[in-house]
Amino acid sequence: RTVKATSGRQFFQPLQTLRAAEKELLPGYYDFEWQPALKNVSQDCRVGIIDGLAGWAASVDDSPADTITRRFRYDVALASALKDLEEDILAGLRERGLEDGAGTTHFNVMVKESCDGMGDVSEKHGGGPPVPEKAVRFSFTIMSVSVQAEGREEDLTVFREFKPNSELSCRPLSLMFVDESDHETLTAILGPVVGERDAMKNSRLLLTLGGLQRSFRFHFRGSGYDEKMVREMEGLEAAGSAYICTLCDSTRAEASSNMTLHSVTRSHEENLERYEVWRTNPFSESADELRDRVKGVSAKPFLETQPTLDALHCDIGNATEFYKMFQDEIGEVFRKPNPSREERRSWRAALDKQLRKKLKLKPIMRMNGNYARRLMTQEAVEVVCELVPLEERRLALRELMGLYIQMKPVWRATCPAKECPDQLCRYSFNSQRFAELLSTTFKYRYDGKITNYLHKTLAHVPEIIERDGSIGAWASEGNESGNKLFRRFRKMNARQSKAFELEDVLKHHWLYTSK
Repeated sequence: RTVKATSGRQFFQPLQTLRAAEKELLPGYYDFEWQPALKNVSQDCRVGIIDGLAGWAASVDDSPADTITRRFRYDVALASALKDLEEDILAGLRERGLEDGAGTTHFNVMVKESCDGMGDVSEKHGGGPPVPEKAVRFSFTIMSVSVQAEGREEDLTVFREFKPNSELSCRPLSLMFVDESDHETLTAILGPVVGERDAMKNSRLLLTLGGLQRSFRFHFRGSGYDEKMVREMEGLEAAGSAYICTLCDSTRAEASSNMTLHSVTRSHEENLERYEVWRTNPFSESADELRDRVKGVSAKPFLETQPTLDALHCDIGNATEFYKMFQDEIGEVFRKPNPSREERRSWRAALDKQLRKKLKLKPIMRMNGNYARRLMTQEAVEVVCELVPLEERRLALRELMGLYIQMKPVWRATCPAKECPDQLCRYSFNSQRFAELLSTTFKYRYDGKITNYLHKTLAHVPEIIERDGSIGAWASEGNESGNKLFRRFRKMNARQSKAFELEDVLKHHWLYTSK
């Protein structure tokens, strides 16, 4: 509906017919300046799509980069995105009665950043390096623009993105053919982006809106990352590590014995300090003592992420866990601890068959957001309970799912205080009861272990919401939906050549997100 015109007229023109109207929507059209000027970033405003490896000085012993990457310069893209919101911002000023420009020159802009790897992107023919069949996309969303009115303490919001998780508001910044696990290449390509971002933090953008020059200060929040990406960017050990959480220092064993009482302590600065300790080992400790001192930080943090929880992957992770728990309950694992492979397989088959028959839920290889949404419902639990022999186990499963359904809106909602205030108030109570059930009735699964996302769901949600006001709004969902568009544009709207396809996709995707 959004990419194909229902009228039968194609509204994505072939590339060569981009008219003047569309040219001004792409970054690199408007003039702006930074005060003070950005460190190590050119002052040229008329910069469109650039090679993502630009500025990467390859030394003699470096292997050539096996990748193709295209991006916008971060500051140019932000200026263009703000120009695109010009009407909305001016309308917001009028609503606040501030349109005469009296003291409305200093704006604050909140930016959500997302980055995600995609598998199975087939390679095109043609010249150029052999690229991996993987891609990584880095995007940003302008979440809100507020103004510091004179004589007022707090900022007045003049623009707020109503659909922060839509692919329509998630603007592509950089596309690359890289495997997200290839840390060296990923950091080499994102390095300049991080450099531009750091430069922009200490500077203001001067841009003409509504005929007046205004200044904007940007606040970046890297919250649209799944746990794998956060761990990679922040220098933590991989997800199977004993240090279970990207928000606190808890170990898996601690998190399973004390499920709800933890507070968010990790931060980018702390990770950098800990990396230094790891690197220098100032107290000459053994490897184990040192690892315990730095709580699993073992690489140099590279990109600052917001210590939060990604609502989409939280949903997916918890659904995966419930799916396994359903199988265990069908097979009554609480009675006989170590079932054989065959038994497990038969329980899974029974569960899949039942879900397919009663809920029309097809079994899938990897859990995804849509499956998770349908599995985590009361009706799904009723269907599963038909296969669970004992009534008391059925009651426990129903209660567990009931609690989960009460908790979920709190970290899914864009604005929980408005959308589900009651559930927000009861969250801590519900999570305590949930944890109690896990550690008693379901002890066989959670004895000394717990999954990463269950820990976050139970322990950290209220604190993050108190700090940020929302978890759902800052999720990676918009970027994940953008992955679909990437595949689509690459098939339909890009030149069939390695060298050019990414810039065509980037250009089309940007136009698609333009208001």
